[in-house]
Amino acid sequence: MGKVYPEIDGRLRDFIVAQPLFFVATAPSGVEGHVNVSPKGMRGTFVILGPHRVAYLDYHGSGAETIAHLRDNGRITLMFCAFDGPPKILRLHGRGSSVAVTEDAFADRLAEFPAPPDVHAVRAVITVDVERVSDSCGYAVPLMDFRAERELLLTSHSRRSADDLVVYRATKNAASIDGLPVF
Repeated sequence: MGKVYPEIDGRLRDFIVAQPLFFVATAPSGVEGHVNVSPKGMRGTFVILGPHRVAYLDYHGSGAETIAHLRDNGRITLMFCAFDGPPKILRLHGRGSSVAVTEDAFADRLAEFPAPPDVHAVRAVITVDVERVSDSCGYAVPLMDFRAERELLLTSHSRRSADDLVVYRATKNAASIDGLPVF
């Protein structure tokens, strides 16, 4: 049976930090539109800012559903799964916001990450005010071994200039798949 926790305490913090992968889920308001679930990884891109606050770096990618959904309604869930050791699934439900690379507050948000990888292609910092912390058994989650980080996201954007990334956001990240504005 799952348990609800009052906050992200030391034990839960240790569990979160140990996971090389987490999932982000958002959805637009109303009954129409697509629910989005995105895997996230790379060491140094996730920070716990307090017992009810976390953040992660959002890199340029093929879509920008999370940012569009957060602008629409703010709802977000982060899920961490134990792929080794004891089975466990931890969910952080809350309200999220994004600060884009073009906004004045971006540098302050970026400074909250003590050891980020290359930040050239970061398009936003996503911050989540956590309202509910809960776990469940994770008995059906497979045991898997972590081999290495993938470098492809960073290297694929390393050849793009800052101006190229502006064009990328304007053309490939202007709207969600449901037509919601992103930036």
